Amino acid sequence: MLFKQITIIGVGLIGGSLGLALKKKKNIKTIVGYGRRRGALHKAVTINAIDRYCLTLSKAVKDAELVLLATPVGTFESLCRLIGPHLQPGTIVTDAGSVKGDFVEKLSALLPEDVHFVGGHPIAGREKSGIMAATGVLYKGCRVILTPNIKTNRDALCKVAALWTSVGANVSEADPYDHDRILSFVSHLPHVVAYALMETLMHPCISGLSPVEYSAGGLRDFTRIAASSPEMWRDIFLSNKKSIIESIDTYQETIETIKKKILSDDGEGLVEIFKRANDIREQATQ
Repeated sequence: MLFKQITIIGVGLIGGSLGLALKKKKNIKTIVGYGRRRGALHKAVTINAIDRYCLTLSKAVKDAELVLLATPVGTFESLCRLIGPHLQPGTIVTDAGSVKGDFVEKLSALLPEDVHFVGGHPIAGREKSGIMAATGVLYKGCRVILTPNIKTNRDALCKVAALWTSVGANVSEADPYDHDRILSFVSHLPHVVAYALMETLMHPCISGLSPVEYSAGGLRDFTRIAASSPEMWRDIFLSNKKSIIESIDTYQETIETIKKKILSDDGEGLVEIFKRANDIREQATQ
């Protein structure tokens, strides 16, 4: 048995899916859920994602050996301040947030010295959110990145890795800042583009022609992630500001290059870019 009790703060898609997977493995004695909506928490119990729930943070984390923060990253600091005094010595706090960087050091500092923080990021998700979107196979075969720094307790790190491995995830480690820079290009930028494209269709220059009515599978598939939680992605964009701005600037350079080739009727240049894109896309789906 990995842990006698874990507490999941935020029993939605990410937290609920982990709960479902752990309940199937039967390697956690008790899973406690915390959230603001009693109805959603009751549903989590009904579908066997958690064993019980609390509407009070101090009660939810009492006796927990591990606490998972599965809420928007903008809530992490306030949550750590609130739960810190109620955690027992040796408790592990980890997260499922898409931004690390300064968070790893900040959150560690907000917790008692005898409580261990381990940054984590499961690279898995769906465009839908909430407990009803949760699935027990979300993490099967997915990558989970743990982001330790020099202060991270190695035993706690191994226990968090074992937790994710037990539900089928492939665990690796990365420097917190390297994580944020890489994810700004491969995860955060695609969301920027998807949101921006849908916003563009509302621009006065085209909106009057009702362009969405003429769209087919291409637009739907390309912008699927624009259906993701606005609040969650707001927090990610603002928390990883420096890296996301860099990725946007780099993307704009590429767009400008393509624009210039179109203006100059450089068909061969366009084909070269498109072929490279084909190759990279092929690698990404292998």
